Amino acid sequence: MEMQEALQWTDHLIFTTTGKHLDSLQRAILQGVWEGKGYKDIAEKYHCSGDHVKKSASELWKLLSDILGEDVKKKNVRSLVENGVFSYYNDGVQIGNNINVCNDLNNPSKKPKNRSPSTTKKESQPRHDLSQAPENILFYNRTDELATLKQWILEEKSRIVTITGLSGIGKTALARQLVEQIKDYFDRILWRSHRKFPTLNALQTNLIEFLASPAPSQNRSIINYFNSRSSILEHLRNYRCLIILDDLQETLTPGEFVGHYRPEYQNYGQLLNEIGQLNHNSCLLLLSWEKPLEIATLEAENIYCKTLQLAGLGKSASQLLTARKLQDKNQWSRLIDFYSGNPLWLNIIATAIIDLFNGSVQQFLSYSTLFLGDLEPILKQHYQRLSQSEKILIDWLANQDQPVDIGHKPPELLSDSDFFKAIQSLRKRNLLEKSPALSLQPAIKQYVNSLTL
Repeated sequence: MEMQEALQWTDHLIFTTTGKHLDSLQRAILQGVWEGKGYKDIAEKYHCSGDHVKKSASELWKLLSDILGEDVKKKNVRSLVENGVFSYYNDGVQIGNNINVCNDLNNPSKKPKNRSPSTTKKESQPRHDLSQAPENILFYNRTDELATLKQWILEEKSRIVTITGLSGIGKTALARQLVEQIKDYFDRILWRSHRKFPTLNALQTNLIEFLASPAPSQNRSIINYFNSRSSILEHLRNYRCLIILDDLQETLTPGEFVGHYRPEYQNYGQLLNEIGQLNHNSCLLLLSWEKPLEIATLEAENIYCKTLQLAGLGKSASQLLTARKLQDKNQWSRLIDFYSGNPLWLNIIATAIIDLFNGSVQQFLSYSTLFLGDLEPILKQHYQRLSQSEKILIDWLANQDQPVDIGHKPPELLSDSDFFKAIQSLRKRNLLEKSPALSLQPAIKQYVNSLTL
């Protein structure tokens, strides 16, 4: 039996059982063993360590042993093929405890067909899992933002798109609306929240299990084996996928400048770099209160990575206030400005206005102190994530009557290095207004000042 025929035979056997072809190293190992070479020789040709080749070979022999019900080893794999152990289990005969395999390579009709990613894509049925996507979310006018996101994802083929903004600003509602409008362009759509996965490994495993093609084999150990060896990037190349990951801030360590991952997610930055820099036609849509360093860096150097910083609703927030039947329409613009057009914040305050002032916005705004009420626990979550330097800076800004020029820092406040780091970190958290001068949103300023009372 020729070596290429043996490789084809083995590849077909594994593919028919698991839905996965031999990878390049597995093929190199089989070819090397067929030629009587040792693991060291294979490693030199493949430009990797001998230990890595030995480990991969051991996993391959175990896989073949599980499929065949034979003890496959380096010393007998060639003889098993040559003596017809593979061909012994011909049409309609069960291999080991797994599935029926047609492996008569002399019959052209039964030879494995070459399947390109595009072929796989055409033959697969779309798979969408939005079970973790919130439903019945009120969506307000975000026409421009939707148009921008659709252009980035569908026309510019962006690999990573991040939507950032404070809690309640409408990131999830915008993403949900976006998915409904572009879902027909993707083979795989998956929505997950980082809050559901305590570790990066748990998240990756869940993503791969969904993205992988359903294997024809019922042997879960074989399926799990290949899932453990595959990468998310492999599936992003095989299919056009849209993966929405909410609550990205949960992967970051509170109490430090933005950018430090929790120990359980310490390799997340590497994964984001791979998805952002390497070629594929899929898109990772991230929703976050905060912008990780890797995303900021990728966006600066990579045309395939984009960030949309979601602002408040502006004048269109009037739609929300109309729905809540508030009075004094001439005062609505002030109310919207005080709460930065944040739909969640405005809904919370609207409830307070109805409860306390029978819907009168003018009476509510007649008080000199900005009322927060049920908004305080939400703002507390943001404040508690700050580093000590950020708290010093934000406390100082909360006591300023006017926006502060960046060059007017009191020398005793922070060192220049910590001062600039704090500014950058607060901006990545969306807690500083977008302006050359330094200022806080009115509700945030009120919350910080209330902490010293």
